[in-house]
Amino acid sequence: MSRAEAVEAYRTAHKKAQKAYREDVGHGRWPYPQVLDDILEGGSIAGRIELGVMNIPTERVIGTVSAGRRSVFSRDFMPLAESNTEFGAKWIALCEAHLDDEGIRDPIRCYEYYGDFYVQEGNKRLSVMRYFDAPSVPTSVLRIVPAYSDDPKTRLYYEFLTFYHVSRTYAFRFTKPGSYQKLLAALGFEPDEIWTEEQRRRVLSAFMRFSEAAAHVKFPEGVGLSDAFLAWISVYSIDDLSALSPETLLASLNASVSDADADVTVSTEADAPAETEPAGKTLLTRIYNAMFLPTHLFAAFIHEFPPETSNWVRGHEQGRLFAEDALAGKVTTQAYVVKDGADADSLFAQAVQDGAQVIFATTPSLIDACRRAAAAYPGVKILNCSVAMPYPGVRTYYSRIYETKFLAGVIAGACSHSDLLGYVASAPIFGVPASVNAFALGARLVNPRAVVKLRWSCVEADPLASLLKDGVDVVSNHEWFAPEAPQTPFGLIRTRDDGSLESLASTFWNWGAFYEKLLTELLLGHWEDESANRSAAAINYWWGMQSGVIGITPSDKLPEGIRALVEALKNSIVEGRLDPFRRVMSDQEGIVRNDGTRWLSPSEILHMDWLSDTVEGAIPPFAEILPVAQPTVRLLGVYRESIPPKKDGPIL
Repeated sequence: MSRAEAVEAYRTAHKKAQKAYREDVGHGRWPYPQVLDDILEGGSIAGRIELGVMNIPTERVIGTVSAGRRSVFSRDFMPLAESNTEFGAKWIALCEAHLDDEGIRDPIRCYEYYGDFYVQEGNKRLSVMRYFDAPSVPTSVLRIVPAYSDDPKTRLYYEFLTFYHVSRTYAFRFTKPGSYQKLLAALGFEPDEIWTEEQRRRVLSAFMRFSEAAAHVKFPEGVGLSDAFLAWISVYSIDDLSALSPETLLASLNASVSDADADVTVSTEADAPAETEPAGKTLLTRIYNAMFLPTHLFAAFIHEFPPETSNWVRGHEQGRLFAEDALAGKVTTQAYVVKDGADADSLFAQAVQDGAQVIFATTPSLIDACRRAAAAYPGVKILNCSVAMPYPGVRTYYSRIYETKFLAGVIAGACSHSDLLGYVASAPIFGVPASVNAFALGARLVNPRAVVKLRWSCVEADPLASLLKDGVDVVSNHEWFAPEAPQTPFGLIRTRDDGSLESLASTFWNWGAFYEKLLTELLLGHWEDESANRSAAAINYWWGMQSGVIGITPSDKLPEGIRALVEALKNSIVEGRLDPFRRVMSDQEGIVRNDGTRWLSPSEILHMDWLSDTVEGAIPPFAEILPVAQPTVRLLGVYRESIPPKKDGPIL
């Protein structure tokens, strides 16, 4: 670069500085670089650590150590001084050196504090590098370590320190606690595994490729580049950055960015299917519907297990066949089963190739495949049978089983001779504590002396036998997943005098009702209406007895009075006049959770992580969960955010 070109570069940089200064002043912002001495004044420091020379992200340099010459720079380190000053002459000389054969070789000197950098020596070198958009700058770094506290910023920074110890990189900066651990797990590292130089280069190269692609994506407020990368790498692999087509990669980035900070909107009831159009529809609306709404749907169902070996999948398969029969001529369905060792992604691709317009994945563990499919096939509607998944591209569906558990509790409380009731819970996932509490409240409604002993099938092999040994005479056991009558010991059971078991009631899922109603809504265009009204949210269908998706069948052997009471309570729930949780209730710690006047929100019920004072037992910690149940708890556990991440995939 000639001197004339360097002088012109300074003039351009000076104009940028003046513009940035005017904008900052006009918006009431501090127009100069920050000063570390001012920030540290009165603060508590745990120590200082020399880190040596490294390349640091240029954009992370936000200030100077002392106030010295800060006024000669705008906030982004562009030069405010005129070109004919001594400062200007030195900047121009450095500019010449930067682009000739010699280059700027001497590292600058910075202090690092909370992950940001403050220049002690070399601010003009930094300014030149910033002008030429250098992504990093060689720097001799002194780290200032703040004293530990429970302040969220400090806790997050200490998580970064642990991450830095193994990775030796400042490239990643997260906004949420736990993210550094999750990144290590998603990349295939153990928490304490030191990265090799080759691994570091590969990760940083992938992050740079991701950054280049993400430049075309608009991030939601509060979501940073590292947050978006973590959301993406949790579903895809580093190799996908080069393997995916540009269009698919961009779609996956858009999907993962929206997933990084999405809210979950709970849809609690189905719209009533309409046989005819409402009377108020305009001619324009009828023309639009005729042109754009489907007259026929092909719905694919992807099962993780064969129906012959899984009670859960068999219920969904019966629901598929029921819906296809109920909507004959309007809906065609086909089931796809993941074979041993098969790739679920290939089944989604096959379903789309076969013409599927909507795909139901019937187990929560297929959620990542659903997310990839949603990005790869944006014209296809993707649903996963799970709850509280914050992914706008994939809708989820489940049922409010706590409503039927409340009624089962009423029956149990009325039929027990010992006042000792048992409850076998599956796992501490969203909705299960609510079902346990609802059962206990139902029992206490008719029997103030009732006590519920809780056991978990995710912890012990035979919880039913354990409860019977404890002297309980009525047990809410695992439920049947299909409408036909189950065999004992499913559902609510009681021990006879001879030790045998009899059925008192059975709670069931009627997935056929759900699939029929949702497919009808798709034909009527309700999916698009919900998308327009809730564009930024993940939608979770969480339907109750009113929809017919769940129900309870009392035994014919129950006394007529109990059957009549259960029927009256059921009708009150269906009609919206009764809420199992709108009553005085306290938890095991004695905290009043409701004074009896308040209706709990769907989110409060779904995310219950406490147990009623009527319940003897506890929510098991993750360390006690059997290995076979741990994947489900990781996905849907009421404490999933606090579970240490598990290493995923091969080491880089």
